[in-house]
Amino acid sequence: MSLSKLAFTVALALVGLQLAANAQSRAPRDPPAPTAPRNADTAAKERINAWTVGLAGGLIEGAPLRLAAEIARVANEEDKLHVIPIVTTGATENVNSLLYLRGVDAAIINMDALDEYKAQVPSIEKRIVYVLNLFPAELHVFVRPEIKSLDDLKGKKVNFNTQGTAAAYSGPLIFSRLGLNVEKMFIPHQVALQQMKSGEIAAVVFITSKPVDAFLKGRWDDGFKFLPIEYDPRFEDYYLPSSLDSKDYPNLVPAGKRIATIAVPTILAAYNWQPQTDRYRRMVRFVDHLFGRLDRLQSAGFDTKWKDVNLRAGVPTLARFGPAQEWLDRSPSATVGLSR
Repeated sequence: MSLSKLAFTVALALVGLQLAANAQSRAPRDPPAPTAPRNADTAAKERINAWTVGLAGGLIEGAPLRLAAEIARVANEEDKLHVIPIVTTGATENVNSLLYLRGVDAAIINMDALDEYKAQVPSIEKRIVYVLNLFPAELHVFVRPEIKSLDDLKGKKVNFNTQGTAAAYSGPLIFSRLGLNVEKMFIPHQVALQQMKSGEIAAVVFITSKPVDAFLKGRWDDGFKFLPIEYDPRFEDYYLPSSLDSKDYPNLVPAGKRIATIAVPTILAAYNWQPQTDRYRRMVRFVDHLFGRLDRLQSAGFDTKWKDVNLRAGVPTLARFGPAQEWLDRSPSATVGLSR
């Protein structure tokens, strides 16, 4: 299937969900008990909808949607679970969908996307819980040779990738916390990198799991470099300390040197359904299928990031979905991946 056809197909699925949109914030209610099927078509509809879980992913070209599709690939089981990955415009829409869009039970989000909701949804940390800490997305601030420090970026052109990406959302938020007032650009990074080489742009900001091919495989003149970002109290609410080193980028980081940076946790979140509701039961089964089959995701043919996933890794400020914690308590020797 071509990329355009895939986007159209998934978009139709999302439109179908939106037509039935209702606030998740209302008290969840079990659906009425199904009546006896009148015909085979009715029975098929009831069967396919009985254990359906909506999973908001992200942009069609982004890593989160790919991870959502891989989750569905291993968790789905005929008549037992049907996970539907959903295309969205990115981090903020994923949170919106999780809070308000009927049929969405889980979403892949960046932790700092919750920052936008602190004022308008004060209870958000009670309404959203995490299932799994997927992986950290490292901040890469890559600059031209004449840029020696973060202060040198003030007033200059800095690209944060296209709207809807992690860099476009988290990048300006982090720069604001750093007190950096720059001329923000939101064009595709591959275009920005070429403009950076010609001197039109001072820096590009990537927020994604290392290593990034553009830096690992690209050819860069002397002086192009990553700037260090020190972890401090300004980042303790949503971020984690991290670093870039010569193992990640042997052509850009000298052997033995580490460049401090921060990382944005990317998590699989769930709506905090009340026990004994229909949606809660669906999520219990989802957790059982996903956690019990993590080894499949860590095998060949899936994104290599799964090999770094640790089932027991926590995240800042959020509680874990109760059935996920119960699964871990029942399985002390479960495979937990490779801790970073």
